[in-house]
Parts: sequence; C-alpha cells; structure tokens
Amino acid sequence: MTAGSFHPNPSEGGDLPRLTERQEYILSLIVQEYTRDPQPVASKTLVEQFNLGVSSATVRNEMVVLEQHGLIYAPHTSAGRVPTQQGYRYFVNRLLHGTELSPQERRRITREFRQAPPDVEAWMRIAASVLSRTAQTAALVTAPRANENHFKHLELISTQGRLVLLVLVLQGGSVQQQILTLEEPVSQEVLSQTARVINMTCLMMTAEQVRSRTRAENDSLLREVGELVADVMDQANEQGARDIYRYGLSESLPAFTDDEAQQALRVLEERTLLDRILKETLTGGPSDVRVVVAGEGRWNDLSQLSMVLGRYGTSQAQGALGVLGPTRMRYGRAISAVRYIANLMSGMLDDVYKEPE
Repeated sequence: MTAGSFHPNPSEGGDLPRLTERQEYILSLIVQEYTRDPQPVASKTLVEQFNLGVSSATVRNEMVVLEQHGLIYAPHTSAGRVPTQQGYRYFVNRLLHGTELSPQERRRITREFRQAPPDVEAWMRIAASVLSRTAQTAALVTAPRANENHFKHLELISTQGRLVLLVLVLQGGSVQQQILTLEEPVSQEVLSQTARVINMTCLMMTAEQVRSRTRAENDSLLREVGELVADVMDQANEQGARDIYRYGLSESLPAFTDDEAQQALRVLEERTLLDRILKETLTGGPSDVRVVVAGEGRWNDLSQLSMVLGRYGTSQAQGALGVLGPTRMRYGRAISAVRYIANLMSGMLDDVYKEPE
C-alpha cells in the first residue's frame, strides 16, 4: 500500500456554504492565525500582516458574512473572531493545501526508522514517537494485522516438569506465547528437535495447513504441538482487540483546555469509540488520509477534538496511524506527517512480508 494525496471527506462537504474567494482567503487566514496563536483574530491584524489590499472595514464586513454562515464567532465583546467547528470543516475540506515536511525533517524521520532494530513492535513505538513530535500532538499507531496469519518460527522451551513455553512467531513479526502442559516430561533436546521439524515443514502455512500437515506425522508429540500451534494461530486470526501504541498525550496536554484533555483521555482509555474509528479507517475508501473534525457530527465524545488518520501496510497486513488533538491543530502538517510515516511503514512492512526465497 502506498500513501497518496489527502482527499477531503465527501460526507463533510455537502452542507458547506458558498463563499467568495476573498471570504475563503480571510477564513483561511483566521484558522491559520488561531492555530498559531489561540487568541481571537481581529480584522486589523489581518490587514496589517497579510497586505490584503482592502480596508479593515471591508475585512470586518466579510467577517460578518462568515459569522452569519456559522464559520467563525466572537468569544466575547472584542474585535477578534475564532473559527467554529464548521469553520474548521470548511478549511479542511475546501481550503487546505498540502504542507510538505522539509527535506531535513524527512531525512531525520527516515534515519530514525533505519536505525531501528528489525522488529515490528519497535517500529510501532518509533512511529508513534516520531509522529507525535512531528505533528506536535498526541499520536497513536496500531500493530499491523494480517488478513490470515502465516507460520514463521517456533521455539519450545522446557521450564519445569511437564510445563513447556511455546513461543510462536507469525509472519509479520507478531509473537504469541503460551504455556503447555504435556502428558509426560520431555527433554529440551526432544523439544528442540520437534520445533525444528515444524519450522522446516510449516513455513508460511496457515493454521489449517499446519494442522493438516502435522496430523500426518507419526510422532505423537509433534502432532500434539502442531495442533496447539494451529489453535494459537486461530486465536490470533480471531483476535478483535488491536495493540495500540500511543505517545505524546502528556507532553501535549498543556495545549489542551480542560474539557479537551478530558475528552482525549476518555477516547484513548475507553477504546470503544477509538476502535470503531480505526476500523473505519482501515476499511474505508481510497483516501489514504482521513481527517475527523469535531466528531464529524457523529461522535459527541470527539466534539472538541480532531483526528488525522492514515493506513499503512501491504495486501497481506494493514495497520492504522494518526494524531489526536484540539480542533485548532495544524492540519496541513499533521496530514503530511501521517502520510510520510505511513509510506515508510508500508515499505518496511513490505520487506517483512516478502515471500522467502
């Protein structure tokens, strides 16, 4: 899977008002200025800083129109205006243009991944950390989930008496561990030989193929272990909960209001809503980056937050990654960071899932 350009959410664009080019430009400036410094933006500020070529009175008149459309509002009796949730939606769907990461930032991010150990879990932690620091808000990354798991490697470790630790590595790097209780104690030498046979004969097999292959063996221990391996693979295939790696919420909390912080903590801790959104991200349409502004009118628990989400992976396994922050987040930068890191993760995962020669 490769990441392409950001596509607006079509469900968010149908009920947006029609604005003139100048009104759109003023709205864009208000959003960008408020994102940079969360203080009400005055018409005088816009005229002085951006050389609009019109008077402050003209800008105020255009701001009145934007306010009538519900795109900005005055938080108190000052000349300044603040974007509304609808204003952010308009900005994201109609006015946002790609803000590419600098070559230096791309090199830094790439270098961090290249220095990582060849371990999928390590990649998840690095992706969450890099994404949070680059987008300057909380980040999350889900582990890639295969459509159907394939066997890669097995270790059997004698622990005590009849107890044996089964360590199963699936294609893609997922590791499953389980304690087995055998009918009789078995030496480590026999356990290692059993694991070697399964490793040689079952590489890249599905659970059902492992089960069928080992049932044909004469050795009872090999049949028993093969059945248990297949059972563990079946459990991994059916596993609903997805590992989520998070980073940066505590560091970015000073940028949240109290209500925003409470919402963010609920979303990340309770998981029900988050799992639903991530599932939609992984099974959605062709857009590789999705922006959820203030819950899109569907989720009250996100009414003061926005999410920028993307997919990464291959045809065999996919994961999601994204950022969570206040609605005044830097959307262009967040989208670029999600897209770039998703591309890196897809390339690295593609190497993992290549067929062995």
